[in-house]
Amino acid sequence: MKPMQEIETLAIEIAAAARKSFCTLFENGERYYYCTLYTTGEGHAPSISAWSWEALALESARQAEESDTPVSTIADLIKWSYADSPYCCFGDDHFDNVKQRYNERPFIAELENDDWNRELDVRLNAMEQAMKMLDDEGIFALNQPRESVCVLVEVMPPDEISTEIALRLNRAESPAMQAWLAEAAE
Repeated sequence: MKPMQEIETLAIEIAAAARKSFCTLFENGERYYYCTLYTTGEGHAPSISAWSWEALALESARQAEESDTPVSTIADLIKWSYADSPYCCFGDDHFDNVKQRYNERPFIAELENDDWNRELDVRLNAMEQAMKMLDDEGIFALNQPRESVCVLVEVMPPDEISTEIALRLNRAESPAMQAWLAEAAE
């Protein structure tokens, strides 16, 4: 299969899983400002994470109570953290087919540098394309205006590629993107 076909096939599978996860999550009616599809630098199968303003308020208050740290300080620290979100890995069971597809691909950790980078690029391009598909369907505007949401594909640990992808997935002048660029971009 040609690289573009590989990316498109993988993107369709990722989009199907992410669509189910995000749509189920959005049924709670909260107002989201951050929606991400993230992976590791080893290119593991992706998961979603998201933050809503309501979840941020609740989680910040909970953590502040446990640590005697001001709520605003906690909120600033976790606002863009996929891992601190109560919605991290939400709907991960929807990604079983994606995990299977990734397991059928070359084991990235055993690849040489150039091959590693090429395989990671295929996976990141597929993830980006999947999020673009969902965006084009209007998924990220279900509970709030689209310009209020920063839609991301992220690599953990953080990498500059996440910012490059963010700039392609979001209008640079949107309020959510401006906030993310100022507070969290690599």
